[in-house]
Amino acid sequence: MAKFALTLVIIGALNWLLVGLFEWDLVSAILGGDSHRESSAISRVVYTLVGLCGIICVRFYSVSNRYTAR
Repeated sequence: MAKFALTLVIIGALNWLLVGLFEWDLVSAILGGDSHRESSAISRVVYTLVGLCGIICVRFYSVSNRYTAR
């Protein structure tokens, strides 16, 4: 589950990079919808999953502190 969450967070981060640099939304381009108007239902599901995975990945802060405290 953690690898899946991390993978979706990375995909979301890369998507935001494309939005920030080129004003182009990869998720909407692949799954339909328009980033300036309305997203497709599938795109909204992907955005929701990425957000939930971001919340799940917050726990990596405590895991990383455990290994760097040595």
